[in-house]
Amino acid sequence: MFRSIRANIPNAITCLNLLCGAAACIMAFSYNEPAGALKGYQWAFILIGASAVFDFLDGAAARLLGMYSDLGKELDSLSDLISFGLAPTMLMYNTVSYYSPGSPWAFAALLIALFAGIRLAKFNVDTRQTTSFIGLPVPANALFWIGAIAWIHANTYPGAAAVALIIALFSPLMVCGLHMFSLKFTSFDWRSNYKRYILLAGALLFLIFQGVTGFAWSIILYIAMSAASRNRD
Repeated sequence: MFRSIRANIPNAITCLNLLCGAAACIMAFSYNEPAGALKGYQWAFILIGASAVFDFLDGAAARLLGMYSDLGKELDSLSDLISFGLAPTMLMYNTVSYYSPGSPWAFAALLIALFAGIRLAKFNVDTRQTTSFIGLPVPANALFWIGAIAWIHANTYPGAAAVALIIALFSPLMVCGLHMFSLKFTSFDWRSNYKRYILLAGALLFLIFQGVTGFAWSIILYIAMSAASRNRD
């Protein structure tokens, strides 16, 4: 019995990822409505962030306990599709719908979920992505859209067509051939982790000076660093 409980701890954490993602989808449809101290879209931000934390913790728990399973692998991908594919899709759909009521351009947000699904399916059958990634990881995709929405609220709405164009250009990055370095540390020495340290420092500065918008700039930095590293290789 204890072994069964131990074996399902990572899966239970993964389920928390899924539940937070599903709740984020619900909150996205209360977009600008107050819900306590925050508005719906802000709660969706927090819930997607919580999903990212649980996504990290389930892998850490599986490694710590030595409990890996095919069920856990499939559940992780399905949870990620909800939390980092569907949830940002609903957020972007409601962002465009809020600023441009009735605009058909809002449906461009469906591309986020589409490419996230393809990305996760490819990842599950690609043995090359054990220590690095090919294409933008779906959690990074979700963080970019959180930052982008925060930028719109803090600055200006560029228009439904412009947002749709950005979605159409950015979403395929999840399935492109760009090799992107993993953010997982196997040690803490500078030589093998200098890119991770630079990215973390840059992300910290972006968040300090730009707030939530800093997430978008951090992901752009991540993409640029990965492209530069690939060119040098």
